[in-house]
Amino acid sequence: MKLSQFKFKLPEELIAQYPSDNRDECRLMVVDSRTGTIEHKVFKEILQYFDEGDVMVFNDTKVFPARLFGNKEKTGARIEVFLLRELNAENKFWDVLVEPARKIRIGNKLYFGEDDSMVAEVIDNTTSRGRTLRFLYDGPHDEFKEALYALGETPLPDYITRPVEPEDAERYQCIFAEKEGAVVAPAAGMHFSRELLKRMEIKGVERAFLTLHSGRGNYREIDVEDLTKHRMDSEEMVVDGNLVDIVNAAKDRESKVCAVGTSVLRGIASSVCMNGHIMTYSGWTNKFIFPPYDFTVCNALVTNFHMPLSTMLMMVAAFGGYELVIKAYEEAVKEGYKFGAYGDAMLVLR
Repeated sequence: MKLSQFKFKLPEELIAQYPSDNRDECRLMVVDSRTGTIEHKVFKEILQYFDEGDVMVFNDTKVFPARLFGNKEKTGARIEVFLLRELNAENKFWDVLVEPARKIRIGNKLYFGEDDSMVAEVIDNTTSRGRTLRFLYDGPHDEFKEALYALGETPLPDYITRPVEPEDAERYQCIFAEKEGAVVAPAAGMHFSRELLKRMEIKGVERAFLTLHSGRGNYREIDVEDLTKHRMDSEEMVVDGNLVDIVNAAKDRESKVCAVGTSVLRGIASSVCMNGHIMTYSGWTNKFIFPPYDFTVCNALVTNFHMPLSTMLMMVAAFGGYELVIKAYEEAVKEGYKFGAYGDAMLVLR
């Protein structure tokens, strides 16, 4: 497949700037790759497509307030710092992106907070935009993290062009988010309300969790036409024994296994072993999925509508079939579906 095959015209007004008023009341497009049919529903109706014993797998990663704004020493230049991950807790080393990168060199100090209460020193260049910062903070690690996060804001994707609002701290997060480490929310899971999870439980649809800390690499521009030459950024993930038991048992009884989000689909595909089963895994994945791809575990996927040329769109096309998914996207644009993390949802069945 070529990069240009995933280009489509997306009107700007269809990129959701705000979430739906209620989590489970966005629109839902149901795409059945077995029949080639497309249906239009409301998200809370999703359980019509699942039965007792089916399994939904969620990503329980938790987004932290990763975007900070500081000032460079001496010049006072405003610098955006995007926290990616903590490299060393004892020394308070963090892997970060900085903008504008050309102004930041090793040895520079950056000041954060109204009273410059947080200071960081640049100690390494990792990429053209990336840096390693050492935060200069005397005090316990928990206290440092609390102070650092108090300075940060919710890391909304760049295509959400409005200012961050207080409500985003809750809405750009799944209600079951637990394991801190993501800077990109698993958006498909954000449509599940407490009421919907309760109805799942009553119907006997099982839920299980993996952890995959989604990073900024999800939004990194692909700069090669030949997709086999693209390399994904690595992301940390954990598939534990509980998830393995639930998913493998569902496979053995031929129940549905539904990945809630492309991060879950990727995580499960990264832990597949023989006979369409999965095994425990703790580590990193840089798996890049695009058509054609043979999925042996999941036969349903909940996902949002993704941006043109994105790796998430490629994964959905691999799962649902390229022609059908592109047709569904054309219909979504025509019908005014909302795209992006705060947009509407799609259920793909196979």
